[in-house]
Amino acid sequence: MSIEVTEQDSPYNNLELKSTSEILTNINQEDKSVATAVEKVIPKIEALVSAALEKMKVGGRLFYIGAGTSGRLGVLDASECPPTFGVPFDLVIGIIAGGDTAIRRAVENAEDDAEQAWRDLEEFNINKNDVLVGIAASGKTPYVIGGLKKANELGLVTGCVVCNAGGPVAANAKYPIEVVVGPEYLTGSTRMKAGTAQKLVLNMLTTTLMIKLGKVKGNKMVDMQLTNNKLVNRGVNMIIAETGVNKEIATQLLNTYGSVRKAVDAYLVSIH
Repeated sequence: MSIEVTEQDSPYNNLELKSTSEILTNINQEDKSVATAVEKVIPKIEALVSAALEKMKVGGRLFYIGAGTSGRLGVLDASECPPTFGVPFDLVIGIIAGGDTAIRRAVENAEDDAEQAWRDLEEFNINKNDVLVGIAASGKTPYVIGGLKKANELGLVTGCVVCNAGGPVAANAKYPIEVVVGPEYLTGSTRMKAGTAQKLVLNMLTTTLMIKLGKVKGNKMVDMQLTNNKLVNRGVNMIIAETGVNKEIATQLLNTYGSVRKAVDAYLVSIH
């Protein structure tokens, strides 16, 4: 049986004998290939975005499932959507094999249970209006395969982000995204190039969806949550740029309306 690309031997050897500079340079050299690999699958990403957008426009949610690094990346992307785009916390949901404990500490054999993913998803009352994306560098994680199979049976839109071509995860996704980045610098360490590729794709997926769902104006995060001073200052500056008011008035508007979008809209209505 052939070895998956993600498990193939690194083209570099005797790593422990290399200088720090050589290690860093070689890792960077490998990382440069990741964006090119993602570029090749943009049409596949577009297809998943289009299918997901139709569901989310009518109240559907986006779910990620994965194990290990892949699961953590899904949780990360999901958790960043509410503060960035001001959407509810249950619009994009990341689920990791082994539960939230596994975000910080590996849970033994969690990824090998093909039935558990659907049990985890059922806690959120997942239904045919929702979208399920499986994330698995290997492309063969049983936890992810089981979740996708059940979702397909019930007619959900399913997608995946994997880093080997032709695996069972992709075979069970209606909209597969296979980003083949090649062997890792450290053999089999898919937290490296594979993880970077998955992060790039998830960034593209949710950012594009949120733009298309009207959560961005111009190039600004007008619905972002104002959870710290940096973001409040950013919001004030966005209001100044949109309206031409001074900093004092912009601050008052933001304090009154609680979001950049509402503040700008209210001001523009008041002057017309």
